[in-house]
Parts: sequence; C-alpha cells; structure tokens
Amino acid sequence: MSEKPTSFSIKNWSHNDQPREKLRDKGKEFLSDAELVAILIGSGNREESAVDLSKRILAHVDNNLNTLGKLTIKQLMQFKGIGEAKAITIAAALELGRRRKLEDVKRQDKIVSSKSVFDIMQPILGELPHEEFWILYLNNSNKVIQRSQLSKGGITGTLVDVRLVLKNALEVGATALILCHNHPSGTLKPSKADRDITQKLKNAGHSLDIKILDHLIVTEHAYFSFADEGIL
Repeated sequence: MSEKPTSFSIKNWSHNDQPREKLRDKGKEFLSDAELVAILIGSGNREESAVDLSKRILAHVDNNLNTLGKLTIKQLMQFKGIGEAKAITIAAALELGRRRKLEDVKRQDKIVSSKSVFDIMQPILGELPHEEFWILYLNNSNKVIQRSQLSKGGITGTLVDVRLVLKNALEVGATALILCHNHPSGTLKPSKADRDITQKLKNAGHSLDIKILDHLIVTEHAYFSFADEGIL
C-alpha cells in the first residue's frame, strides 16, 4: 500500500513556521523574501515546502527581486510547483511593488540635477527589454509639467519626431526639455544617433526659445548625462 504524499501546504505547518501568522503576529518586516513569496504561492510541491520552493526561485535570480519581477509567466512556470495561477500571483505582486515605487517618485516634480531625472525615469525605463524615448517638459521653475513617451521601439532603437516634441512643448507651455531614453543592453555609451537627435532637438528648440537641459541614457542601475559630461 503506497503512502500518501506529504502535504507541504502552509496550513499544515506548525503555527510558529507559518509565514501568514508570522506576518500577522510580528509584522511584515520580520519575514524573509522567501517567506513573503511563500505566502503568495501558498504551497510547494511534493518534495519541498512553499518556503523552500521560494528560496529556490530566488536563488535562480541571485536573490534579486528586480530580476524576479522581470520573469515572464512562462519562465515562472518552469519551476516545479508553480502553475499559471501562482505565476500570475507572483507577477502581479511584483508589478504592484514597481508601481508603488513609481508613485513615490511622482511627488518629486522639480528637477535639480541629473540624479533627480534618473530617480523619476528609472522606474519607468530601467527594466524594459526594449528601447523607449521620453520627454520631460519643464516650466521656468524647472518643475515637470508633463512626462511623455515619444516613441517605443525594438532593442535597436527608436524614432523621434522633432516636430511633435516642439508642438507639444508649445501646447503645454514648456520652456525647457529633458530627453530620456533607455539602453536595454546596459551600455551607457551614447551612440551617434543619440548625439544626432540631441543636437537636432537643441537646434530646433533654439528658434522657439525652448532649451534642451539634458539628455539621459538610463539603464537599470546607472545613467549617462549629456549635460554632466559636457557634450550637450
């Protein structure tokens, strides 16, 4: 007679080992990343508990939650014990975390340095697998009037419509612009196309008394500022 498989559902653990109860009784800050993920997935598989499965998933991404957030539903489902529903739950939770971070930077609407531009744009551009080009429209006080995605392209680059940029600047009453785009490859070296479009927008804006204050290349953890490097 075969033995019934051991259940690794969280509800069958001892009270002291249950992450949900630990969060309730001690607070969320006392839980490890693996325990928090375990709450999301609820149960493991026949060989490992939810926490052990979560530890294995986190080890796969070097315990980096940002990297975990980049995994697709199909990639998450490659782990034994993670079906579609659990994969969607993990993805949704991490997306909420990303959006929460974005809400925090929305309050910082005055540009005081290239770092403040990076803080605003990194949550938007830093983790994208494709390239996007954005414009920050500023008023006389260097406060952001509007953030606008100008183009979205493949990994090789984007197309920028100079006329559209300046038309929108006039419509919103902007006196200055900051250009931003990401390099999914992680390189911070500006390409010839990056330099050309910067100069093209600078020249076009000059006739309308609209300044180009900076152009940032954004990656996940760092940035390159044309203004800081003196090549604007």
